[in-house]
Amino acid sequence: METGCATLLEPDLRRVLAPNPSPMTFTGTNTYILGHGGVCVIDPGPASDAHLAAIEAALAPDERVAAILVTHSHLDHSPLARPLADRHGAELLAAGPSDWGRSALMARLASEGGLGGGEGVDPDFVPDRRLQDGERIAGDWGNLEVLATPGHMANHLSFAWRGAVFTGDLVMGWSTSLVSPPDGDMGAFMASVARLSRRADRVYYPGHGDPVADPKARTQALLAHRRAREAQILAALETAGPGDAATLARAIYTDTPEALLPAAARNVLAHLIDLHERNRVTCAAPLTAESRFAPA
Repeated sequence: METGCATLLEPDLRRVLAPNPSPMTFTGTNTYILGHGGVCVIDPGPASDAHLAAIEAALAPDERVAAILVTHSHLDHSPLARPLADRHGAELLAAGPSDWGRSALMARLASEGGLGGGEGVDPDFVPDRRLQDGERIAGDWGNLEVLATPGHMANHLSFAWRGAVFTGDLVMGWSTSLVSPPDGDMGAFMASVARLSRRADRVYYPGHGDPVADPKARTQALLAHRRAREAQILAALETAGPGDAATLARAIYTDTPEALLPAAARNVLAHLIDLHERNRVTCAAPLTAESRFAPA
């Protein structure tokens, strides 16, 4: 993939790669342009004048942006949405602002303030209109179906189109997703991946990395991977006794570079909170990022 250049993925679908590669974004954010004439842009990407210019350059002289969809409001996906919408008079559509859609538990934990989180969240994001699960968005691109897929973030959506699904950061081929409470929710993540796994889609177009050519196999692999991590956490607690997320991550993620262990600890914390809700582990109140958990 080449940054800044429009790549034709299939008829009526172009991709422009943002210049923001990193260990968390892989080669950068994928911005998708659907249709011709009045086009739909999915995930305009980070605040980058160069990427805005690349999106504009990908449009034909007679084309304009008619609609902008945002899978979720992390800083690598949503900040460019408002400038692009203003330039074209386009409607900006998403599930809701960055604090929208949290479960009652996650809302409570967020209000208590001991959980941390908030990595890369776009605090200023507000859509023009909030999308509902099952809603259809029609235009020169045809029809898109809205799929509510919370987990990586509470306001995460996916979009189905002609047998393809734009999966944002829920399902990617190159890596598993970061699930960092209270914005991320492991129980919701597992349910969303399972929802996609029950579908019969031909390809996924993720927020980062190449298209996923075998959606069923990838979703099943992700579910199995997360169940295996859960089993590792429970086994570590049984063997070594009570532990916090950071200690457990260091013991379990033995092949992970040191710089990525904090992200691994957030995933472990998400698992621990989910296990706590299912009465599989216990911890003393209040529940924080430093809480020590034990088998129930």
